[in-house]
Formats: sequence, C-alpha cells, structure tokens
Amino acid sequence: MIPRTLFTEEHDMLRESARRFMETEIAPHHERWEEQGYVDRDAWQKAGAAGFLCPTMPEQYGGVGVDRRYSMVLIEEQARIGASGPGFMLHSEIVAPYILHYGSEYLKSHYIPKLATGEMIGAIAMTEPGTGSDLQGVATTAIRDGDHYIMNGSKTFITNGWNADCVIVVAKTDPAAGAKGISLFVVDTSMEGFSKGKRLKKAGMKAQDTSELFFENVRVPAKNLLGEEGAGFKYLMQELPWERMQIAIMAVQAAESGLEWTVQYTRDRKAFKRPIAEFQTIAHTLAEIKTEVQMCRVFVDRCMELLIEDKLDAATASMAKYWTTEMQFRVLDKCVQLHGGYGYMWEYPITRAWADARVQRVYGGTNEIMKELISRTL
Repeated sequence: MIPRTLFTEEHDMLRESARRFMETEIAPHHERWEEQGYVDRDAWQKAGAAGFLCPTMPEQYGGVGVDRRYSMVLIEEQARIGASGPGFMLHSEIVAPYILHYGSEYLKSHYIPKLATGEMIGAIAMTEPGTGSDLQGVATTAIRDGDHYIMNGSKTFITNGWNADCVIVVAKTDPAAGAKGISLFVVDTSMEGFSKGKRLKKAGMKAQDTSELFFENVRVPAKNLLGEEGAGFKYLMQELPWERMQIAIMAVQAAESGLEWTVQYTRDRKAFKRPIAEFQTIAHTLAEIKTEVQMCRVFVDRCMELLIEDKLDAATASMAKYWTTEMQFRVLDKCVQLHGGYGYMWEYPITRAWADARVQRVYGGTNEIMKELISRTL
C-alpha cells in the first residue's frame, strides 16, 4: 500500500498501544458479547482507564486534548480486528463532542469526565419508528414547563441504548416550527418516565447493544438543554460531517482487514494440489480488491487532513461515507466468495465483517441521502 503521511511518531505509538488493548481486552470476549447482545461494562471502564475514551476532549474534562487523528487510530484498530460490539466511537466522537461544543459548563463538567472514564456510557437518540432519515419529522416533543421540559415520544435503533447512562435526545420544542423547532437535550437515564425497550436483534453487529427508548412525561431540567432552544437541527448539521468520516474510516479499515484475511486464506487453502491464490481468477479478484481499498484509503486520509484543518465540507464528507461503504460491502462480498463455503460460517471473521458491513450504507444517513446532498453542489 502507498505509505501514509497523516500520522506522526506519537500516533504510531498510540496505534501499538491500542492494538495491544484490542487484542487482549476486546477480541477474546467478542464472541461471548455477540451471544449476550451487549458489551460488558468493565470493557468500557478498561478503555477509559487506558485513555481510549474521549481522547479529543480537553484535559480539564478528563480527556487528553489531542486531535482527531488519535481518534482515527482508535477507530482503525477496533475495525482491524472486526470488533463491532463496543460503541466507543459513538460515545467518544459523537456524544461527548455535542456536549463539549454546545453544552453549558454544568453539562460539560458533569458528564464529560464520566464519559471519559467509562463510568457513564453515552448514546444519541435521533431515529424514530416513522421518521428514518427525515430528522425534521421527529415526533418526540419536549414542552417547556417552568424549570423543566416535559418529554414524550420514542426512539429506535439506538446504538449503546441498552447500556446508556445518558442520551442526547432530538426533540421538538416547537412542533409547528419544522426544523427551527428542533432542540437537543442531555437526558439522564435515571430520570423518571424514561425506559429502555428490548435489545434489538440485528443481522450483524450482534455484540453492539441497539435498543428502543421511551419517554413518558420525562421531566428534563431546563439546564440539560444543549445550546439554544430551536437550534438543534443546525447543531446536527454541523456535527454530521465528522460522524460520516468515522463511518468511512471504519469502512476502509474493515475492507483492508478483509483483504488480509482473504490473502492468507487463499495461500493456505489448496485445490487441485496447489494454493488457490495461484489461480489467475482469484489473483485478479484480489488485485481488484487491493486497488479499491488503496484508492479509498488515500481519499479518506486526504479528507481527514481537510477535517483537521477545518476545511472539510459536508458534501465531500458525504462522498467519503457513500463511496467507502459501498466499496466495503462490495469488497467483503468478494472475500466471502473466495472463502467458499467457509465464508458463510459465523466462526470466520470474514463472515462477521460481511454481515456487519451491510448497515454501514444505512446509518449516519443512508447512501441515497448522501447522493442527494452531493447532488445539491452540482
């Protein structure tokens, strides 16, 4: 592969440390987590103790205060071993930044240090049963009542939802105002009227707890409003490019790992008295895969350079999310084919990676939405 120029020696040291952590503290337990449907809480606390949660948060709030290349390393090392269970990425790179960027000093000092240690697990609740990608159509409401907001509604497909201790909730504070009536709240799961539904059984990402959330007259303190009332939709649009880049980072690394596993398998697997990697059909397929992964790797690294310089626009982030996730599934599907019957066996990492990949084209905004956003720049 083309040498990467994005990282420094410090990032390389972090990568070694993160790789050891993923191989010793995450990989040995992942199969059990898949069977139980969620990651043990002590894994979160170990990640926090190692400094792998909320690394970009300022030191005063328990973070390390580093740039997003450190986050990129952590995302890649988790994806490298196919560990789709721990929702560290969403917790550290979506929930915590929302609180940092838009929260009051009270919210930042109360929640971020606990997120950084793994004492609290964070989630974000956007999707509702009837809305999907249409964030303006959310039906959950939060109506002001003195020093509180009364929240009612439900959410679904919420990552970390079953384990969550605090949830950023998208709700309508003015149901008649459309996008301008959307606000964001930090809801503590201990608040009366909040409840968690069943853990949802998925085609992939089986170790990642995904659940329904319900709000029945939840009294949310007004001080738990993120930023200004009615500015929630604007905040969501500002944060989505980084969320989409995280998905792209994960997609490229998952595809690269799939290639490595498949190259090794085709060298070991013999047919007609020789390794199947020596057959031209298979060698050419691997060549196609390597080319696709390399092209996406270079593009994503360049997008990250722009992101760090605060120059990455939403359309380009959408291109990265759309193209890399399409590539990821296409590549992993070819890898499954090259594994033959073993490619359909759950014990093989390529099988789990293939199943995990399917949702990448759906969450974070479907790829159809990505194309719509890109088309507006034409």
